[in-house]
Amino acid sequence: MTDKIVVLTTCNSAEGAEKLARHLVETRVAACVNILPKARSIYRWKGNVEEAGEWLLLIKSRRDLFSALKAEIEKTHTYEVPEVIALPIVEGSAAYLDWLGAQLG
Repeated sequence: MTDKIVVLTTCNSAEGAEKLARHLVETRVAACVNILPKARSIYRWKGNVEEAGEWLLLIKSRRDLFSALKAEIEKTHTYEVPEVIALPIVEGSAAYLDWLGAQLG
């Protein structure tokens, strides 16, 4: 098990996704953010089943930075309740994991 994580969140526009991704990397709570367009989300919100097009962000970070990363997402996100889910990186390329760690604050 490594100390690295992948955090998931979604945005409702390409511009919002890029703005959030750049902010997270610039503040060094994320080493890299991949933006995947054209996700379709179906979810229950305020008693109704909704459907929306979203951009999925795959955010690479470190476990001890999760609280700061979550705070940055919640502070800058346009959603009332943004998704913020951390998944552990169990194993990975040593060179990539070293690079990832060196990019973080």
